[in-house]
Amino acid sequence: MSKGIEPAFPDPKGEPAPEARAQWAVCERSGAWAIALRREAAPLDLHLYETRSLADGWAVLEQAPASFLVAELTLANADALLARMAGLERQFPRARVAVVAERSLAEYEWLLREAGAVWFATSPRELKPMIALVQRHMQLTPLPARDLTQQVWDSLPWRPTV
Repeated sequence: MSKGIEPAFPDPKGEPAPEARAQWAVCERSGAWAIALRREAAPLDLHLYETRSLADGWAVLEQAPASFLVAELTLANADALLARMAGLERQFPRARVAVVAERSLAEYEWLLREAGAVWFATSPRELKPMIALVQRHMQLTPLPARDLTQQVWDSLPWRPTV
């Protein structure tokens, strides 16, 4: 599915939690935006997950409905991205989506903002304000209720395998 998406484990048996902790993910084909996002977020304690398709990006939201997703807009996926964003507030009311695109697609900015995008960038130089949005979103997103066992598992430096 996606690179780096780790399921949340409520107990050592490996059963998924009803709602996982919010994630920060980018869905793009090349990885170029992920490099730029990591460079801007380097001083912060934020982990960026990468996916390669909108379907995988929305799978992150299904697993962790309060996540912050950065979606790449291309001519090939414009209709699909708009369709998914149209139902975002209804399906994932606590999720946030920012959009990145080539400069040639700048004309889509206000359409995507109307559809719910919290940020739109056509250059890696425009990412710093987005990183501030991501950091604020992660700070304001409450952690799911955890029992003592889950708190111990979450504090370990490794993740149990399924």
